[in-house]
Amino acid sequence: MTIGLKVLAPGLHTTVQDLGRVGYQHIGVPVSGALDGSSLRLANALVGNPQNTAVLEALISGPTLEVAVDTARLAVAGAGASLIIRGDPPRIVAAGQSVTLQHGAVVEIAVGRDTACCYLAVEGGIAVPLVLGSASTYVRAAIGGFQGRALRRDDILQLTIARAAERPELRISAPPVAAEQSIRVVLGPQHDYFAEDAVTSLLSAEFRISKDADRMGLRLDGPVLRHRHGWDIVSDAIATGSIQVPGSGQAIVLLADHQTTGGYPKIATVISADLPALGRRRPGDMLRFLSVSLETAEQLARDAEHELAKLISTLEPAPNGTDLDFGLLYDENLISGVTAGIE
Repeated sequence: MTIGLKVLAPGLHTTVQDLGRVGYQHIGVPVSGALDGSSLRLANALVGNPQNTAVLEALISGPTLEVAVDTARLAVAGAGASLIIRGDPPRIVAAGQSVTLQHGAVVEIAVGRDTACCYLAVEGGIAVPLVLGSASTYVRAAIGGFQGRALRRDDILQLTIARAAERPELRISAPPVAAEQSIRVVLGPQHDYFAEDAVTSLLSAEFRISKDADRMGLRLDGPVLRHRHGWDIVSDAIATGSIQVPGSGQAIVLLADHQTTGGYPKIATVISADLPALGRRRPGDMLRFLSVSLETAEQLARDAEHELAKLISTLEPAPNGTDLDFGLLYDENLISGVTAGIE
């Protein structure tokens, strides 16, 4: 028997990710890792894994998988995401609750309509070789994850265990509510390279995420951010969340797969506490930025860690039963058509 999950449909861009490949940017290797690290950690907690265990990250549309082990415990995390378990009738398990499936079960990962990504964790984890200490996929260099690439039809993902532990399922007692928020930034490191009205525009205008968006970064449509004395600088280090502005004056917010150095001025940097919220945004979404001090950013990072730890500490046994969530069922449009009444 194959020990794993078989990919029946890969989704738009599904990769193996963990929390990233830390410590190698000085030799040109990006950190990569999850766009939404908080959801990755939560998904792992729901199935009893260490928080940095390798999971699947699904962008925009998720994969359909067949369970090819005796039993597998799964959980999905991400705003509006769910697991659709094929059958008659289908079952839907919302984000924030684990479920154990038998050999042969077919499950689809549904990404929420208002978010870019979600995360599927499997008890025990996905068995892929570590590259420089991480399972994260960096597709541009074909390293990490499953053969250094996004999943394809008929791939077999090996798992570390063939049978899930016999214990109650877990769920979040009070799922967090996704809310629109301004993305908070610390100005710099080169905000003095920009005209004063550019900084004002960054913090007062609304920007739209363009279609040119991927795991490397989000190109923004909005006001032109004018440089004061040219836009070419000596290349220096880039952090996740850097807002780089090339000669066009159109901002680019750099994400997990960003290059390690760059020669365009960076007007601001998204604070670490807001990187998960940024990673959930998709093309067409609107963004506003709010400036905070470095000291405030550090406190917000500590607060975010505390809130995630508190959420994980409140995981509780899920109730038994097979009740359907009809709201989710209808939302996924699994039921359609018209029937004629019989008199």
